[in-house]
Parts: sequence; structure tokens; C-alpha cells
Amino acid sequence: MKLLGNVDLTAANTLRLPCQAERFAAPTTLTVLHQTLAEARRQGWPVTLLGGGSNVLLPERLPGLVVRPALNQWWLAEHQGQVLVYVGAGVNWHRLVMATAARGLWGIENLALIPGSCGAAPVQNIGAYGVELADTLQAVQVMELTSGRVYWLSAEACAFGYRDSIFKGELAGRVVITQWVLRLSRTSAPRLGYGDLAARLPGTPTPLGVAEAVCAIRREKLPDPQVLANAGSFFKNPLVTDEQAAQLLRQYPAMPHFPQGEGLTKLAAGWLIDQCGLKGMRDGAFGVHQHQALVLVHFGGGDRQGLMKTADYIAARVEARFGMRLEPEPRLINP
Repeated sequence: MKLLGNVDLTAANTLRLPCQAERFAAPTTLTVLHQTLAEARRQGWPVTLLGGGSNVLLPERLPGLVVRPALNQWWLAEHQGQVLVYVGAGVNWHRLVMATAARGLWGIENLALIPGSCGAAPVQNIGAYGVELADTLQAVQVMELTSGRVYWLSAEACAFGYRDSIFKGELAGRVVITQWVLRLSRTSAPRLGYGDLAARLPGTPTPLGVAEAVCAIRREKLPDPQVLANAGSFFKNPLVTDEQAAQLLRQYPAMPHFPQGEGLTKLAAGWLIDQCGLKGMRDGAFGVHQHQALVLVHFGGGDRQGLMKTADYIAARVEARFGMRLEPEPRLINP
């Protein structure tokens, strides 16, 4: 067990918000993770869990202990065309997608180039291009912070929703995700109905071809967080009733909309922001990306308070025009 003191986490979050951890640990095995959490309990330290830092809003200081699991192994188990993929929490998500796609496995190829670690993926139920992690996830292994008990949750028990899960609700701050299992397939099953994905894939697509096309689209539209600090999509796409959507469509016939069933329609938050004339705006250290209005960027020198001020301004402008309040997608981590 290795604990570090006063660790700068500015480079550990893709928005590069300044943050200092009082203590930090990156356990590489379940045993070391268990020992680390036991020490935190003995010392009475509050525990903050951190993954790849691509979907969090950090404060300037985190007291207690920050734990970033470094369980970096993954492996396959294949039976009659179905493939189970066992993944440790520290595995890089994009590298996993590309590795499975290169092996001809279908299921998560549409989720290429999403930043972050695999341990954080179920928390947010990550999704893109018409696919969500919940579509293939079978079970999640967790460790209780208060007892060190390890157990599995079925996908149903994870209560997945749109950018939501039990890990943001009932189990928030109570467990650390250590491992999970996906079910992928060698049977061709491309899902190309989102945007211009199908147009980029003439002929018979492969999982790797789909993943590479998704990467190309994302690189055209989204800034590289290594170059310009950002957390990807900053706002959730709002869900409204079909009646609300129909009313808006009468006023804005070109408005992108995606019926979800059960009387709900998903709208495109980026389009709503763009219609308010905010694409490319700058507010001090923060702004809206010039090519993708859904992405807030950090030019440097700002902090979380400044970012939330900019986000609140954008949400208020959208609410004033369209009558709905946008919700941030990244998780707010508090001391």
C-alpha cells in the first residue's frame, strides 16, 4: 500500500481544473485496494474516488484520501460465438474498444474515443452514436467502502438510465467499481443510424471500420483534451414530453429530435445552445467550443467556480428561449 501526500490533480482531470489531494493512492490489486480503504476507515479519512478524470468537476482541494484504482487487466472468455470480456476498473476505455474491435467483436465499437477509465464508465452509463454501455454490460463487481466487502451487481440491479445509474444514486459514495463484464459477439451487428456514420462506411462494415469512422467524426467535431482542456459533452441532451417536442417543432421545424418511446423525446443540447448564438463564445477562462456547442473548454487560469458561472449563463439562455433547463453531464465532486 502506497499513499502519497499533497498530490496535484490538475493534470488528472481533462478540464484541468486546479485541485490538490491531501492524500492519494492508486491500488493495483483488490487486496491493496482493500488495505487502502481499511486504512482510510482506521484514520477516519473521507474517501474520494477518481477514474480517468474526463467527466468530473473537481474542487480546489480534496481532504482525506483520493483513490484512483489501477486495476489494469482485461481478458476474454468465449463460448459458442458469445464473448465475455472481463475488464478491470483501471483499463483505458478507448483502448479497450479498439482492441475488441480489432478482434472482430461487435457491441461497443460506436463508443470509440470516449475518454476515461473503464471503472467510471458504468457510473455515467456512457453512450454515443445510438449505443450505451448498458446495451452490452452484464454485471459489475464492487467493493464497499465501509466494509471492504466485494460483490457483483447484475446489469438490471445497476438501474441504468440516460447518463445515469445506481452509482450516481443509491450507491453514490458507498462503493468503488473494481471490475465488470461485457457480452460481445462475432455476429455482424452494425448500428449506423446516428448522424452520417452509415455514409462513411460503404460496403460491409467491420467493428474496427465502425470504430475508426466514429473516431474520425469525433476528431472533426470535438477538441482533443490534451490540446484544449474539456470534459467532452458538458450538458445532457434534455428529455421532454412528446407534446413539448411537437410544440417546439412547430416553431423550429429543423430542430433535431429523437423519439424515445413512453411519451418522451430527446433533444440535442448542442443545437439548443447554438440557436442561442453561443457557439464560440468566451467568458474569461472558459468558453463554448467553436465547432461543437455542447463542449465547454478551459483556456487556462480558471477554477470550478468560474466554470459553473459560465455553465449557468448558458443554461439560463437556453431556458429563456426554449423553456427547459440544461443539466451538466460531468459529476460535481465536493470536499
